[in-house]
Amino acid sequence: MADADLVTTAAVDTDPDTLTCRQFVELVTDYLEGALSPDERARFETHLLGCDDCPIYLDQMRQTIRTLGALSEEGLAPAAKAELLTIFRDWNRG
Repeated sequence: MADADLVTTAAVDTDPDTLTCRQFVELVTDYLEGALSPDERARFETHLLGCDDCPIYLDQMRQTIRTLGALSEEGLAPAAKAELLTIFRDWNRG
C-alpha cells in the first residue's frame, strides 16, 4: 500500500459520515429489520453504493435468512438446538 493510500484510508476511517466495512457488517441485521434511523440508513446505503464487497455480504445475509426461514425448530435435532442456543447466548461475550 502506498503512502497516499494510507492517508486516504485514514481519512475515510475517521470521517463520521462514512461507514467502514466493519461498521456496515455490525448494522446489517438492523438494516434488514428496518431498525436504523434515517441518518444511519442513509450512511449504510451510501457505503453500499461505494463498496465492492459489502453488497455481496448483504446478499449472502438475505439468502441465509431466506434459507433459515424455511427451517422449523421441530426439525432440529435436540443436540443441534442446544448447540445453537449456546452459541447465540455467548455471541456478544467473546
